[in-house]
Amino acid sequence: MDKRRKRLLFRCWHRGTREADILLGGFADAYVASMNDSKLNQLEQLLEQNDIDLYNWITGKFPWPANIENEITAALSTFCAEGRHR
Repeated sequence: MDKRRKRLLFRCWHRGTREADILLGGFADAYVASMNDSKLNQLEQLLEQNDIDLYNWITGKFPWPANIENEITAALSTFCAEGRHR
């Protein structure tokens, strides 16, 4: 695995809140290795958001903002809604 993907995996698993670590880390474990550059860019953009907002968006408490919503946010929401983050 290249350095960029390893760095993204680390960032997904070390967010600051355990809830975000589990949701993002599980998703990253499942998909980062197969993501193309565009999707990696989207994930990097997503990781710039704070944990509380991310948790609320991922769990569907609030809708994703239009400037963040993309293929990765849709896949992440589906992944977590299906309980595959465990």
